[in-house]
Amino acid sequence: MNKKLLVAAASLALITGCKMENPLLTESPLPYGAPQFDKIKNEHYLPAFETAIAQAKAEIDAIVANTQEPTFENTIEALEFSGRTLDRVSSIFFNIMEADTDDEKQQIAEQVSPMLTDYSTYVSLNAPLFEKVKAVYMKKETLGLDKTQERLLEQHYKSFVRGGANLSDEDKAVYAELSKELSMTTLQFSKNVLAATNAYTLNVTDSTQLEGLPDYMMVLGKETAQEKGLEGWAYTLDYPSYGPFMKYCNSRDLRKQMWIAYNSKAVDGENSNLDIVKKIVDLRIRISNLLGYETYADYALEDRMAKDKKTVNDFIAELLVPSMPYALADVKAVKDYAVRNGFAASEEFMPWDFSFWSERYQEAEYSLNAEQLKPYFKLENCIDAVFDLANRLYGITFEPLDNVPVYHKDVKVYDVKDEDGSHLALFYADFFPRASKRGGAWMTEFRGQSIIDGVEYRPFISIVTNFTKPTADTPSLITHDEFTTFLHEFGHALHGILAQGTYPSMTGTSVARDFVELPSQIMENWGYEKEYLNTFARDYRTGEPIPGELVDKIIAAKNYLAGYSQVRQLHFGYLDMAWHTLTSVPQEGTVEFEKAVLAPYAVLPSVQGAAISPAFGHIFSGGYSAGYYSYKWAEVLEADGFSLFKEKGIFNKEVSTSFRKNILEKGDSEDPAILYRNFRGHDPQPKALMEKLGLTK
Repeated sequence: MNKKLLVAAASLALITGCKMENPLLTESPLPYGAPQFDKIKNEHYLPAFETAIAQAKAEIDAIVANTQEPTFENTIEALEFSGRTLDRVSSIFFNIMEADTDDEKQQIAEQVSPMLTDYSTYVSLNAPLFEKVKAVYMKKETLGLDKTQERLLEQHYKSFVRGGANLSDEDKAVYAELSKELSMTTLQFSKNVLAATNAYTLNVTDSTQLEGLPDYMMVLGKETAQEKGLEGWAYTLDYPSYGPFMKYCNSRDLRKQMWIAYNSKAVDGENSNLDIVKKIVDLRIRISNLLGYETYADYALEDRMAKDKKTVNDFIAELLVPSMPYALADVKAVKDYAVRNGFAASEEFMPWDFSFWSERYQEAEYSLNAEQLKPYFKLENCIDAVFDLANRLYGITFEPLDNVPVYHKDVKVYDVKDEDGSHLALFYADFFPRASKRGGAWMTEFRGQSIIDGVEYRPFISIVTNFTKPTADTPSLITHDEFTTFLHEFGHALHGILAQGTYPSMTGTSVARDFVELPSQIMENWGYEKEYLNTFARDYRTGEPIPGELVDKIIAAKNYLAGYSQVRQLHFGYLDMAWHTLTSVPQEGTVEFEKAVLAPYAVLPSVQGAAISPAFGHIFSGGYSAGYYSYKWAEVLEADGFSLFKEKGIFNKEVSTSFRKNILEKGDSEDPAILYRNFRGHDPQPKALMEKLGLTK
């Protein structure tokens, strides 16, 4: 080891030596090295970040200081495995931030975000480091690398170029400042959405105003009011409260209040994101221009399956244009039904009417409603059923663990084992809403899969949802829609659990954004298969299996409002691309820009003061900027892919093994288009989705 390396190592020893009591930095004694959630406190995070960043920088400095000729091993692999401690600290902190935040964590996030951006630019704008990477890249043909190693080299080289390595020193400084500002601004966006969500409560003291709500919603409202110190009943913008309220409350006035509150989150007031949206867009344009791209979409799409904005816009149009007549017909059918059943024909049919009357229409058309199904979807039974599906498809099992701590009492943890009994992963499940958790559902990981110095590290995978909590006299009963959401996130989880590979940046869900939704969306299909539903759906009160005619109704109603739902989802993708194909920030306001973009494809009246963008976390604080189209892109893949299961059998081991080997295990080891062809035998076509949704008649 040369002198510079010895100095770096000695400095690192001093840094880490004074922090040994920090559970984020010490080796975990728990099974498989699980996070020590029982010991981690807020006070540990900032020192852990400071130490981990210093360690990561020392590892980068060691690569740069190495006087040997740059090789794949001493440069590319060394870079790939650098910053492991920082990855661990970041994964734990930011995942807890999403699932169980508090004011102190949010303050810590504001402190560490610029630190992390500084570190990121310390790497990406490190000229001597880039020269070493470039030196290896330029002789790649002579190195005898396998396909995965070639791809890793290619991606590291491209990440430097895309991260500003070829910029002048002056432009590098500008890039670093813009990146730091963008990091802080997206953090503020997310913080405002959560605050705006928690700031609203609908408090009702007259029970007659709540006619139509099912019993469990009355109990939920009463319990929420008691928690908030209010009289009567209280309902929030958390989806398990908001969604059923909009479907079942007879009071049009209360539905209107709730709808406007939900759809004007972060529009105005102290939590407004109107200016922040434009600031994020501006920063992304400036960064993209600096890197040589006309728009942010040009930059973002370069390493995705779609490759460019024309392909994405053509793809959206190919689905949106033929879907519009079906969407308009869906809205007309619901309104006509409403008018036949008491809705005034002279009244404008508004968004807060659609959810309510579409539920009534579904009940009439298919003799089916969400509440009718919930007794058959007790959460505990659904958990067992999802685990059983994974077992039937992939031979894996889930064993509950009581000796691994969790970050909240509601979280459950399982040891996932393969068919041969070997350990695959730890699986954390966090199902219920709380004020400290953001809305929605997602999969994430506390540690990804990798092999370092011959030692394999298996992943720690987590899914987080906001399902209805059990009440004093009713277990947690989820809707069929929530069950398919469970399957969706579990599909992501399987992508992480079954990962096989060496390099952490290329395993599990570390794939192109428009490919990552294939494993999740294909899982939803089983939620509509009689052969599967019959294995577990039982009335929690009597134990009686779900009646066959009810399953037939679920299947028959599968494409209910398919046109409307398709257009709604494409709206989000269309809006995302509108924001991220701009070459300059629009003069008009955020709300006005959004309304102008969406007006040609509106199927319900626009409401003043309502807007999607100020709370559109997927694209303004999540990872889907210029990528929301990915959901529909992956739907095309899964529609085509699941047809093979339908052809061979939904539990066919040959097909599921192929899906595991060619998709779930492969991560980003090959181009996703090749991986898909290896599984399916051909490229997918959008018509597969249109046919699946019944939008081709």
